[in-house]
Amino acid sequence: MTMDGIGQTPMRRYLALSFPFLPVDRLRIARPDLWAAGDGPAVVVETVRGAMRLCSVDADALAIGLAPGMTLADARACEPDLRVFDADPHADQDWLERLCDGCARYTPNAAPDGAAGLMLDISGCGHLWGGDEALAAGAAARLERHGLRVRHAIASSPEAAHALARFPGPPAPDEDAAVRRLPVEALGLDAADAVALRRAGLRTVGDLASRPAATLAARFGEEAIDALDALLGRGHRPLAPRRPRAAVCIDRLFAEPIGSTAYALTILEEMAAQAGERLAERGEGGRRFEAVFFRSDGLAFPLRVETSLPVRDAPAILRLMRERIDSLSDPIDPGFGFDMLRLTVPQAEKLAPTQLALEGGEARREDSVAALVDRLSIRAGRARIQRLAPRDSHMPEQAQLALPAVEPRAPESWLERADAAGEPDDPPLRPLHLFDPPQPIEVMAQLPDGPPHRFRWRRGLHDVARYEGPERIAPEWWRAKDGAIAGDGIGRTRDYYRVEDARGRRYWIFRHGLYGAEATHPAWYIHGLFA
Repeated sequence: MTMDGIGQTPMRRYLALSFPFLPVDRLRIARPDLWAAGDGPAVVVETVRGAMRLCSVDADALAIGLAPGMTLADARACEPDLRVFDADPHADQDWLERLCDGCARYTPNAAPDGAAGLMLDISGCGHLWGGDEALAAGAAARLERHGLRVRHAIASSPEAAHALARFPGPPAPDEDAAVRRLPVEALGLDAADAVALRRAGLRTVGDLASRPAATLAARFGEEAIDALDALLGRGHRPLAPRRPRAAVCIDRLFAEPIGSTAYALTILEEMAAQAGERLAERGEGGRRFEAVFFRSDGLAFPLRVETSLPVRDAPAILRLMRERIDSLSDPIDPGFGFDMLRLTVPQAEKLAPTQLALEGGEARREDSVAALVDRLSIRAGRARIQRLAPRDSHMPEQAQLALPAVEPRAPESWLERADAAGEPDDPPLRPLHLFDPPQPIEVMAQLPDGPPHRFRWRRGLHDVARYEGPERIAPEWWRAKDGAIAGDGIGRTRDYYRVEDARGRRYWIFRHGLYGAEATHPAWYIHGLFA
């Protein structure tokens, strides 16, 4: 790693990869059927203020004078046989993120850089590939072999690498000289600010650097000074990698790409066993596992599984990986083969040692219920298998939350409150089944604010034989709408009754609103059924 000087910290090195024709290149690679009729200039268009304008062009269109921002009518006037495609920014972003995952083979610190670029922190990684320049050339060549046009540059700051990759020029004696001869557009300012700088006679970054900072700030604002300092390496924002650093990371490189997913899973099981050994040394178990299949064309296919309890058993991890593969709508395509596998443990938790079995070996610690939850969550979806967690609220329908069952459980427990628990032989104070939302009923009472005498629910008439109450539950005043029912917009006081009809069926009903104070004619609702 390059050093700034004796006794100083190592110099950071950043590799910027810019894809000037990313939308068209994506279509050319992902949809080869669109190019079967021949080749020619291609553009991607989008609607801007009611007009179809070019948002991206390919190299052939750029060579004949077409550029982003032109109207489609003007472009067709220049080239009648123009290939036109609709913009799909979501697909472009997804493609860029897959390329970013593929570049994780070079460094764990990789992040998207704008809408058509990647930024890699390659500090300390170059020696694995024969140097920083060899790493950059290898990454660019790998992408270019499969149809992506790419520009790359290496610098000591992300901003300088970004600018050098997007504004290429002839070779320079050093990085500082290359940065200083960049045009003012490399600062990333608004177009109006760039025009103002050129009118003032400041055409390059070096022209700005030779002027006093106070004078530039007074005329062009602090943004220009901040952008200039970032390009010259005087200060820059740290890189936020797309994937956080994992607790355990294991790589397996292949001399020749392997074209079988089944064989790759066999290698993955060996890597899972190695990860389990590392976790055991740390006294931990993994809660999340991610396997990345790096294809030789630069793309990567990540597989992520999550467990409800920390584990480090390789067969259990691989079983979940196979479940994930079986649940994929788009199977993993080896293409020209996988040349690298990576297994990471992004999240790990403490796992106590297990008791040895009497017949020898480690006792089986895997919880059968937790294993079932893990497999069902992978098959049906993470949010489809849920568990109930307590919530600090006295409103009955909001006293619990439905969370994914594989999420870690909070250290809280259900509170045993005096108003919710009675004597062991007493009937329950809360029903086993709640209606959400509560269902309206018609109630006849001897007094407007008295107990129910008879009520009608679902076209059936119920005579109240016994009742107990009222139990008054006031609304949560800090949440104005938490007690609202049927769109009344505000929370009202509820008077709950436990009632039993003449046939022995028990219900939990309430009057919504205080008579006279909150409502002229309070409505009644049935909220739950007792067993």
